[in-house]
Amino acid sequence: MTLMDKIKETAAFLQDKGISAPEFGLILGSGLGELAEEVENAIVVDYADIPNWGRSTVVGHAGKLVYGDLAGRKVLALQGRFHFYEGNPMEVVTFPVRVMKALGATGIIVTNAAGGIEFGPGSLMLISDHINLTGQHPLIGENLDEFGPRFPDMSDAYTGAYRARARKVAAELELELQEGVYLGVTGPSYETPAEIRAFRTLGASAVGMSTVPEVIVAAHSGLKVLGISAITNFAAGFQEELNHEEVVEVTQGIKENFKNFVKAVLAEL
Repeated sequence: MTLMDKIKETAAFLQDKGISAPEFGLILGSGLGELAEEVENAIVVDYADIPNWGRSTVVGHAGKLVYGDLAGRKVLALQGRFHFYEGNPMEVVTFPVRVMKALGATGIIVTNAAGGIEFGPGSLMLISDHINLTGQHPLIGENLDEFGPRFPDMSDAYTGAYRARARKVAAELELELQEGVYLGVTGPSYETPAEIRAFRTLGASAVGMSTVPEVIVAAHSGLKVLGISAITNFAAGFQEELNHEEVVEVTQGIKENFKNFVKAVLAEL
């Protein structure tokens, strides 16, 4: 079965479940999946029941697809994403984005927990751009002409108009919102202090193990993108030790601001 066949099969399965024409896809990172629980008139599908779908094995990722109404918009939310470091091929990591496009979505909001290089724990950072240091690219292989060109332009991968509205919403909420460049690595180990010094030199504001593949595929597919990082810890060299428990704990502390912000932005987009 070709990748295009898989996308069509999965989209048809979800449509049979009553999932149709989402306006926005939401990809919710570590500890941030609670936002999906606020979706009204929800249709919830377990990842394990969806054909061709991946599995999420990381703590803080519930592994459910939630469709319904949020802030007056039809959304399709991923409670948990798939990571390359879990052993998933890039086709699986980015598959949900292509299915969202096939179902009719026009934009996505992608979120993550990230290590702060320029900003400290508890910050919300609007992603203005990214640096791909994964050594991987999700568009390698046969191009899906139905979705986009062989050589897609990444100049505005994080849609400028979306960022402008997000900044306006943050000002109205009196919410401190940072903005910066996200650097993507594969993980699963945290970075060394030397790597972080190098990343800082490259212009990175935060570092994480996700997001970049999904955004590349979204840009290829013509989807508009808003990216938000929850800065959950200082990157290596700025604090004594790093662990995933702290990541989940810090997201718990900022989740209310995060949820209120995303809902307010959705209403404006």
